[in-house]
Amino acid sequence: MAWFRNDPQRVQLESKDVELKATTAPWSLWADAFGKLGIRAIQIIVVVVVAGAIIFAIQTLTLVTIPLVIALILACAFNPVMSWMRRRGVPSLLATIATLLAIVVILSALGWLIVWAVRDQWNDLYAQAEDGFRKLVAWVQDLPFDFVQPDQLDELVDTVTDFVTSAQFGSGALAGVGAVANFVTGFVLLVTILFFFLKDGPQMWEFLLRPFRGENYVRARRIGDKTVTVLGAYVRGTATVAAVDAIGILIGLLILQVPLAIPLAVLVFLLAFIPIVGATVAGILAALVALVANGPLIALIVVGIVVLVNQLEGNFLQPVLMGRSMKLHAFVILVALTVGTVVGGIVGAVLAVPITAAVWGVIQVWDGPDRPARWARPKTLEA
Repeated sequence: MAWFRNDPQRVQLESKDVELKATTAPWSLWADAFGKLGIRAIQIIVVVVVAGAIIFAIQTLTLVTIPLVIALILACAFNPVMSWMRRRGVPSLLATIATLLAIVVILSALGWLIVWAVRDQWNDLYAQAEDGFRKLVAWVQDLPFDFVQPDQLDELVDTVTDFVTSAQFGSGALAGVGAVANFVTGFVLLVTILFFFLKDGPQMWEFLLRPFRGENYVRARRIGDKTVTVLGAYVRGTATVAAVDAIGILIGLLILQVPLAIPLAVLVFLLAFIPIVGATVAGILAALVALVANGPLIALIVVGIVVLVNQLEGNFLQPVLMGRSMKLHAFVILVALTVGTVVGGIVGAVLAVPITAAVWGVIQVWDGPDRPARWARPKTLEA
């Protein structure tokens, strides 16, 4: 029967049978276009689930994650100071303590400045706001059409008064005490983590790089260096721009004799770390205070000062101090701000843009010091 086993026709039939079985195998369904689309869909679902788990963990452990991220960003911002002192022979512990004390003093001074200025001028501002509200009510009542009835205004005032004197307001005050306790706990944790980042940051990073070998190790080091550079430059540049904005607006408010000029300037400095939205909110608050205390003409002048300062910032300071390497498109900034606000509130809005800039910086050095990841390269650079 050897002739039958070596028959060419039988061999051809057997090969066709094997090919038919291969094409009808279950895994062959993933080989066509719809199969590849299904694989991509599964991958996207897995990525979304993992991202959702990470976001849930961040929201659950905000008391830990937020101080950790802020400490990392501050450590990157003050990394040049630490490196300079180490090169001058300053012991690591002494350099860390000096830098940490400087950071704590700066943050504490900002907080004290706000509290002192508000407490010193709050009574005058409250009286002016009350007088302004009465004038507003009188103006509304004198309108030729029934925009708001007097009894509706009285009902609104009674509602606010009842809420302030109610138990619900007291529980809100207790919740505020709890929020202060959480803030103090987070601040202490922030200082502790920042101390170790400043003192042993390079050693910690080297420990995390131990599993990597060869090209992966080189890439990981490149990513770490780029992240530190981008975060540090972003924070230092933004702080410089914010300081210039705050000083410019402070001078204008002092000349116009607008109350709460110092806390408003500090608020401008803090809100400058939220791109696009922060400057708008700071301008609105400054204009409202001027409107209540000094009248509509001064409020318009304040608006003009805020617009002028913001134009100088956007067209001159930011390009010079921050460079184009960290410049993100306005659409990307808005999306990052929205996501950060949803995930972490105000703190998330502050941290969203520097984290996005760091991620983009990592993409730019993924395949080499000046070679972005393949999918992010301009088409003219394709090999």
